[in-house]
Amino acid sequence: MSKSYKPTTPSRRQMLGYDFSNLSGVEPLKSLTAGFRRAVGRNNQGRITSRHRGGGVKRLYRVIDFKQDKHNVPAKVFSIEYDPNRTVRIARLNYIDGDKRYILAPEELKVGSKIVTSDKTPLEPGNRMKLKNIPQGTIIHNIELHPGKGGQLIRSAGSGATVLAHEGEYVQVVLPSSEVRRFHSEVMASIGQLSNAEHSTIVIGKAGRSRYLGRRPKVRGTAMNPVDHPHGGGEGRQPIGMPHPKTPWGKPALGVKTRKKKKKSWKFIVRRRKK
Repeated sequence: MSKSYKPTTPSRRQMLGYDFSNLSGVEPLKSLTAGFRRAVGRNNQGRITSRHRGGGVKRLYRVIDFKQDKHNVPAKVFSIEYDPNRTVRIARLNYIDGDKRYILAPEELKVGSKIVTSDKTPLEPGNRMKLKNIPQGTIIHNIELHPGKGGQLIRSAGSGATVLAHEGEYVQVVLPSSEVRRFHSEVMASIGQLSNAEHSTIVIGKAGRSRYLGRRPKVRGTAMNPVDHPHGGGEGRQPIGMPHPKTPWGKPALGVKTRKKKKKSWKFIVRRRKK
């Protein structure tokens, strides 16, 4: 459930926040945290390549184990914690050999639960195994694209993919976007849907809260002058004056397919996502 607030200000009236009551309330593990410098929308030359980024509150980075490569070593969930760098909650694992790591926490994972990574494990939330051993209809997350590389897909709050079919050395999986994609059967995936599904219901409420997140103000193209944007100009509020919207640099925008025709991974896509 999202948290609502007393309407002490106009922005507070509509605001919805997170419910932190299900977290363990412990400090982040010092050995698994680090400071980091955010790119704030700039590339390695210092040029802005992603606009409207910058500022935001200072954060400690939590080192997440996306590989979970400790095979056949059981671990116990010590705590469920908040991570300011991602939308999903994280779980601290204490392995029986004394190692400690953070992983992405699925929805039904509880403090005290046992987790294991192996070629084949029980179908319990948080367990991780090879895709070829996961039965049809199972909801999974943190899927690898290449065996041993670590999870790269399905890592945001509330998301989960569904195993559709096994065909030879590949497995068909339905992604949250409704795209059906083939994965090699040797890649690893974790069981369960990811936690914090209420993230999609959060209402920011005020501009300042966007600034905390590192999002700077966006100005509409129609509010600019013609010299600044193709949509700009005109007396009063005018239409954009062209068949389709454009970016500030004159390229087509909104709904235009940007995926490259020669991308090698086309052969793994069985069905594109629905509009």
